[in-house]
Amino acid sequence: MTLMMERPKTIRPTRRTQFEELCGVLEGLDVPDGYRAEIVGEGIFVSPWSKGTYRPIMRSIVRQLTGHEPEGHVVDTAPFLFEFPGQSRAFGPDVHVSDEQATNIDSTRLPGDALSLVAELTSTATASVDRADKVERYGKAGVPVYVLVDMLEATVTVYSSPGEKGYERHTEIKFGDRVDIPAPFECELDTADWEA
Repeated sequence: MTLMMERPKTIRPTRRTQFEELCGVLEGLDVPDGYRAEIVGEGIFVSPWSKGTYRPIMRSIVRQLTGHEPEGHVVDTAPFLFEFPGQSRAFGPDVHVSDEQATNIDSTRLPGDALSLVAELTSTATASVDRADKVERYGKAGVPVYVLVDMLEATVTVYSSPGEKGYERHTEIKFGDRVDIPAPFECELDTADWEA
């Protein structure tokens, strides 16, 4: 009788398994009160939650977008984590508009492709990620509109026309002005009362 031993298999981690491992770590992470955790690249990024002074702007965005969202989508500020596995990213946007049906799931990780708009308010801790990585990643993921509220510069930049390299269009204004929010919203965001 001949015995053959099976060769041991080496499982090389793929980008997907690394991302899944990070998600597992993130789910079990004991994040201190006042902080949130996101997956940025090949690591977990921990930053403080928004300051209370950011709340009026977040509420203004919610109020102004409500009624203009695509059918079946809801505007929210609740702390949810939207994942983009193909890009090894999972973000918890300050304000988001997402497909209510697609996000009504029994998971802490929601599908990033359910998003129709995200808004991020920068802080000293998050500015570099919000201004660069998230612009590229949200665009590559196909999120139709990204609203970057730069609290350090008192500006709003609206990114639209997502594509393989990020967003193809953007419009920047100073606080106090109005800016168009393009399809699928087709409305205006008034920043007259906003303060950095």
